[in-house]
Amino acid sequence: MSASWKVQSTTPEPEQAQGIGKVIFASAAGTMIEWYDFYIFGSLATIIASKFYQTGTPVGDIIAWLAAFAVGFIVRPFGAIVFGRIGDLIGRKYTFLVTMTLMGACTFAVGLLPTNDVIGVWAGIILILLRILQGLALGGEYGGAATYVAEHAPHGKRGFYTSWIQITATLGLFLSLGVILVTRLGVGEEAFKAWGWRVPFLISIFLIGISLYIRMSLQESPLFAKLKSSGRTSKNPLKESFGNAYNLRYVALALFGAVMGQGVVWYTGQFYALFYLQQQFKLPLVDSNLIVGIAILFATPLFVLFGWLSDKIGRKWIMLSGMALAVLTYYPIFTTMYQYRYALDPAQATKDAAGNAIPYVVNPSYNPVMLGVFVFIMMIYVTLSYGPIAAFLVEMFPTRIRYTSMSLPYHIGNGVFGGLVPIIGLSLISATGNRFAGLWWPMGVAGVCFIIGAIFLRETKDVDITAERGVVDDIIRAPAMD
Repeated sequence: MSASWKVQSTTPEPEQAQGIGKVIFASAAGTMIEWYDFYIFGSLATIIASKFYQTGTPVGDIIAWLAAFAVGFIVRPFGAIVFGRIGDLIGRKYTFLVTMTLMGACTFAVGLLPTNDVIGVWAGIILILLRILQGLALGGEYGGAATYVAEHAPHGKRGFYTSWIQITATLGLFLSLGVILVTRLGVGEEAFKAWGWRVPFLISIFLIGISLYIRMSLQESPLFAKLKSSGRTSKNPLKESFGNAYNLRYVALALFGAVMGQGVVWYTGQFYALFYLQQQFKLPLVDSNLIVGIAILFATPLFVLFGWLSDKIGRKWIMLSGMALAVLTYYPIFTTMYQYRYALDPAQATKDAAGNAIPYVVNPSYNPVMLGVFVFIMMIYVTLSYGPIAAFLVEMFPTRIRYTSMSLPYHIGNGVFGGLVPIIGLSLISATGNRFAGLWWPMGVAGVCFIIGAIFLRETKDVDITAERGVVDDIIRAPAMD
């Protein structure tokens, strides 16, 4: 790892076949819709968990629901392997279409799925099967989108152009929150709990159709097309990516020095913040969704800002700074937010005129604006760690195995380390009785990642990927990769 990284002098040919704007829009739109599908599950946890899982307690039902939700994250690395291999063997465009279709079909099916009251435990079992298919599809989506855009982008602008993909996950969450709010306000609270929760799942079929139409018009990545026409594509992407000690070393470094920290920061700042507002601070559904949605809206341009900045000053320390800030400030942020919660603790509750205990009363210090400010601060950490990471991962690996090599660490970091934040957090809270124990996991993972990244990560912004090479090839040409 001590050798210097070479910079190629060739210039890219990114926009000859199709405009970079169209490339970004098609990749970003499709990824946003897939994330929309995925987030619906998390956003509706408190509403419909008991419709599919009946453990005897509301907390138990939510834990069971989150476990089903987590299954989709756990299988994402397998999807990265399967679809990454397809993307490196056949092409980026074809893989785009397959992952999108699979994801959309599964989400639509959830909207039609009978509940536990109708088919018993089979409701939860079928839901898990659909989540597995969704996770596999999403495992192949991000690597393809990032690779596709980066292989069209001019040298020196990859951070800026790929950062537009980074906003899609956030916009997907924002879109899901918007659809849920509109549906909830349109049909009323009781109807939403009874059947209206199905609407966001069913609407996804129209969004998928639009995205497929857009992606059908795309051409193959110019770098991959050039590689394929010359017969230099990988014959075995899995072996070259993970069976080669040199490449595997950088797969591991990408995971433990960058992506696992980014993953926990991302899920804490967005999804876990929403979960805390609803579960620990007892905010109503509309209030909590509006707070998170508005914070996301204001923070979204920062993804592009930090992506652009990473082209100028480098990607490493921008990413690591988001992790460091999270470790240092998560605990004081959440303890301060607690002062502005919606409901007082049960111990502080009163009794009604008949002498019946009231579960909670509204906190006189409840302040949704302050809660939104703190969520926005956490979103800054998200944009710091997430904005440059697509370009960073693309630059680490050569064209012929890029899709496979970058997808696996990304989806382990986000799907496993990040995706398990809610269920590990709730389990820690239940086990300890400490409402802030759920922060231990993201703070610990981000702290370890920062240390590894600070010591071992090198800057990648000057690597020229148009020479069919990545950081690994620039450092050493291993026999299995010649």
